[in-house]
Amino acid sequence: MATSTGYPTDLQPQKDEFHPAPPDNQGPSKPGQCEVSPQRATGCPPGLENLTQIDRLLVQQNVELAEVIMGWEGNNKYKVKNRTGQQVFFVAEENNFCYRQLCGPLRSFGLHVQDNTGQEVMTLTRPLRCGSCFFPCCLQELEIQSPPGSPIGYVVQNWHPFLPKFTVQDENREAVLKIVGPFCSCRCCADVKFDVLSVDESTKVGRIAKQWSGLLREALTEADHFEISFPMDLDVKIKAALFGACFLIDFMFFEQNLLDVLLSG
Repeated sequence: MATSTGYPTDLQPQKDEFHPAPPDNQGPSKPGQCEVSPQRATGCPPGLENLTQIDRLLVQQNVELAEVIMGWEGNNKYKVKNRTGQQVFFVAEENNFCYRQLCGPLRSFGLHVQDNTGQEVMTLTRPLRCGSCFFPCCLQELEIQSPPGSPIGYVVQNWHPFLPKFTVQDENREAVLKIVGPFCSCRCCADVKFDVLSVDESTKVGRIAKQWSGLLREALTEADHFEISFPMDLDVKIKAALFGACFLIDFMFFEQNLLDVLLSG
């Protein structure tokens, strides 16, 4: 059964069942390994204090050996770092095995975002929607919640015959930014850039870039690296929405490795 958002009931996160552990180490094992949280600003959701002092995030997807060796689609996991390489978040997908294999990149998901203490500070939810531009009434959408259960923003796909386009909305569903990607999202030896623009698309204010990570990694894995840049003084909730947009873009355009794309094309 599906909920009103299109998210399958049996896949919805259960707080008493799902406790993803951050990778490598819980908390800093070396000086400077993890970002120290600044004091929370007025209006900033708890746990997002780091975003108030950040103008760039690096998102690194973990390599899953089962995907590389056996081709099984696994739950995605990501490390999120600031520009100096300090980890600020850990992101883990929650989905069941059969659903991942049957729906692949089109699957609905819940992504749990934890800070360095293991506290869940954001939840990103994507309902099951159509992946074709021929069905403009059922395009992709992502909801950003912080704290979990309290929506603070949305990313909504806009219909366009050949360009990836999205609208970033605030908690009141008011458009605040646009995201426009390239005609072709498959590029060899180059980054793929999605520009963050003002609502009228006249001014560039940031960027979400899928970074080229080397031929071997691109050909054999789906473990992508992204860089998200935005103004330092941008509202922290809108920063969180752009952060969420990165994962929607990853699932929509980069959840196949380069070898699979070349073979299917």
